[in-house]
Amino acid sequence: MKNKRLDLSYAQMKWEAVFRVILRIMSAILIVIIIGVLITLIVESIPSIKSLGIGFLWGKTWDPVSDVYGAYPFLVGTLLTSFTALILSVPFIFAIAIYLGEYNPKGWLSELLKNAIELIAAVPSIIYGFWGLFVLVPVIRTFEAKIGVAPYGVGVFASSLVLAVMIIPYGASLGITLIRMVPSPLKEGAYALGATRFEVIRSVILPYTRSGLFAGILLSLGRALGETMAVTMLIGNTSAIASKFKDVFFGPGNTMASVIANEFTEADHTVYLSALIELGLVLFFVTVVINLIGKRIITKFTNN
Repeated sequence: MKNKRLDLSYAQMKWEAVFRVILRIMSAILIVIIIGVLITLIVESIPSIKSLGIGFLWGKTWDPVSDVYGAYPFLVGTLLTSFTALILSVPFIFAIAIYLGEYNPKGWLSELLKNAIELIAAVPSIIYGFWGLFVLVPVIRTFEAKIGVAPYGVGVFASSLVLAVMIIPYGASLGITLIRMVPSPLKEGAYALGATRFEVIRSVILPYTRSGLFAGILLSLGRALGETMAVTMLIGNTSAIASKFKDVFFGPGNTMASVIANEFTEADHTVYLSALIELGLVLFFVTVVINLIGKRIITKFTNN
């Protein structure tokens, strides 16, 4: 009997060692893929970097006919649409997470709403683009006419609204899971001291889950930064940048992802193609920087 137990223990240790090796190999493959993507972007961007230099980042003109390329309008469009969508979506993310995580965690209504949120995440982005064109753009056009701006309908504002709807499920789903995982003794202790439900949410649940909630918001932002099809259909696709903020915000624009999607097949010479790939490299670094900043903030939340 003792020998059988020893053999079983040895077999378990052997399988654990094999599983550990498999995990290490898979992790190494992921790192290699990321490094490979970065190296590919850098190598393919070399003609553009040599021709345009660092001025590519703040150049305001994008003219393939004259071989003049500047990433500034697309960088502004990417950051403006993404952060506007994030600002619009955060109240809904918190409201959904708190309601389904604390107020109504069980029952048919909770399951229905949770499935609806998951369905929103599963809808293809091109469907959101069609919905935005036929439903949202006419409403925005009317709104823009009333506030005294050019009634384009399509533009940064329209794409931000659709992006906000698209990224809500990512932060909300994570928030729901985190709030449901808050230990019951913490909440029961607060209730025993006379705290109201609002005070429990403010003083117990949100501080306990704040790092995870911020991680969900960061995940939503990453989703917004890389969105292509819906933004391409709604942003207006112009490389010019207006002088006034309201014209930039309500007028047509472009993002780095949308200009790559629109013009990649039209790039008929080396520098043009390389400039588009360099835009992808810039988007890669923007995403990495934002994620590093977010990780830093999450670490401070966790330590506090």
